Order: sequence, then C-alpha cells, then structure tokens
Amino acid sequence: MTDIWFYHLERTSLEQALPDLLEKVASRGWKAYVHGLGEDMVTGLDSRLWTYNPQSFLAHGREDAEFAARQPILLGTSGKMANDPQVYLSVAPADIPALDGLERALIVFEGNDSDHLGWARAQWKRMKGEGLNLAYWKQNDDGRWEKMQ
Repeated sequence: MTDIWFYHLERTSLEQALPDLLEKVASRGWKAYVHGLGEDMVTGLDSRLWTYNPQSFLAHGREDAEFAARQPILLGTSGKMANDPQVYLSVAPADIPALDGLERALIVFEGNDSDHLGWARAQWKRMKGEGLNLAYWKQNDDGRWEKMQ
C-alpha cells in the first residue's frame, strides 16, 4: 500500500521546501512526478529547481518536453506520471491520480492559502475514510519537519 504523507507548509514556501523534499526522494534512487496546477506554476517550479542551490543539481524536466519519460523528476499538470515514478508529489489542489504501485505520495500544501488548505483537509478526510496509510508532517519552530501523531 502506498504511504501518503501530508506536508503542511507553515514556515517556508513551496519554492523553498520542494528542492529539499526532492533531494530526499533522489537520495533513495527514486523518481518523482510533481503535479502542479497551471503552466505558470510548473514554469516557476522548473526555474526554481535550476537555481535553488549553485552547489547542487536536481535532474528534472517537464512533461511537455522531449524525453519526459526519462526524467528522474518530472514536472507537469496532467497527472499522467510518464516517467513511471516511485513518488507522486501534489503541490496544488489538483485531481490526484490513482496512486496504486507507488512507494509514496506527498501532498504538500501551504497553510497560508485557504483554498489549498481546505482542499488538503478534504483529501485527508476522503483518504482516511478509504483506510489508506496516512501521515501528517508539520514544520516546527525551526522549520524542520515533525511527524504528528
């Protein structure tokens, strides 16, 4: 069964948190699909992943580009996961595709966005009702992730 982890951003923005989460995915040798909403969002995240740290590199691409299926990290809006990932990351209130066969799904939502927060709460309630394996991660005062019980 896929582990589904909800990440509640309270101290950092998505643009700050996403590279760290993706580095952890990559360190396990896993591929990821990052599901955004709208081309502007995907373009912004693509740009951020190229520039977030001059000493680091996260190989990635967009689903509308050539060789999308080969990308270790694929950014897109369709939810089709053409790169056959082990990890799905939802970073916007978009329709979540079937998660069967994945190692993990990360639902990353910004606490200061009431629409995104409401959407994430609805997803939690729905998935909990389906008996899925859920975990909730929240940032502490230092900005580190803590799993809440």
